[in-house]
Amino acid sequence: MTAQRACALSELEQDTAVRVVLDGVPMAVVLDSAGEVHAIGDVCTHGDISLSEGFVEGETLECWAHGSAFSLRTGKPLNLPAYEPVPVYVVEIDGDDVLIDPTVTKEV
Repeated sequence: MTAQRACALSELEQDTAVRVVLDGVPMAVVLDSAGEVHAIGDVCTHGDISLSEGFVEGETLECWAHGSAFSLRTGKPLNLPAYEPVPVYVVEIDGDDVLIDPTVTKEV
């Protein structure tokens, strides 16, 4: 499969997560404070909670329900109660398009 358009870069607000679903795969897409775009799995591994409703701080996305923060680069939880990582997807930028292949995760 090839990368698909997830959203427009201009639609992303800095330090805010946006939920997108590509081929049934929910993702949280984030424009961090350094201007880098990240895509991680949108479901917290501690509970069935949408991470895109959480809080972005630096290179982390924190689950609003129980406070587990996940690295936007590795998907690894940085604190309890979560202990399992979420997938991290490769992001490509083409003009104003944010492209993601939901079948390809980063090796971290």
